Amino acid sequence: MSETSYRQIAVDGLWRNNTATVQLLGLCPLLACSNSVVNALSLGLATTLALASSNAAVSLVRHHTPANLRLPIFVMIIASLVSCIELLMHAFTYQLYQALGIFIPLIVTNCALLGRAEAFASKHNTRFAAFDGLMVGLGFTVVLVLLGAMRELLGNGTLFANMHLLLGNLAQSWTIKIADYKQFLFFILPPSAFICLGFIIAGKNVIDERLKQRASQQAKEVVAGSKRVRTTGHIS
Repeated sequence: MSETSYRQIAVDGLWRNNTATVQLLGLCPLLACSNSVVNALSLGLATTLALASSNAAVSLVRHHTPANLRLPIFVMIIASLVSCIELLMHAFTYQLYQALGIFIPLIVTNCALLGRAEAFASKHNTRFAAFDGLMVGLGFTVVLVLLGAMRELLGNGTLFANMHLLLGNLAQSWTIKIADYKQFLFFILPPSAFICLGFIIAGKNVIDERLKQRASQQAKEVVAGSKRVRTTGHIS
């Protein structure tokens, strides 16, 4: 693959085929754990690490995997790596591990991981497979953090609360709070995530439509500005 292919993988993972806003995969943790930025970022980073590492591992064994055992092997690889990530969170970010609860081991059931392993990692070399997992994970994380920021701000009137649970004492004073803001319980509860995600998807669709119209307009201008040249005579 060329450098252009890296760019294509990045554009697809981050925008064109975004897991959350286009393919609508992994919605269970996306909607359940996005009530704050710290929860959303933690789950997003864990999912990104799982995607990148599982893609790389699947790519490494792709030539040694029997066709009839391909999917079970992929699931075992993903489950093993997610278990390692869970143990790391248990050791270094225990409070976050408790807050996210069952949704960390449930990363194994995220359709995006098995989907990318089957559709991409099993057909490409390790570098590109890992890069694809990284871009898909980052695209998922961006949507997750945006959703968490919307719900935390509208629900609690705060932003970046409890970030020290993930980043340590460095983020102890990062909390932004709206003065005299009363809690809006609806945005703290999971059903509000459907509405917020709907606005995010609608915003992406609007941007895509405007980009499409701009590209169409530029193409028309190029055609209108071109001139037809006719050449006659002989060249000696």
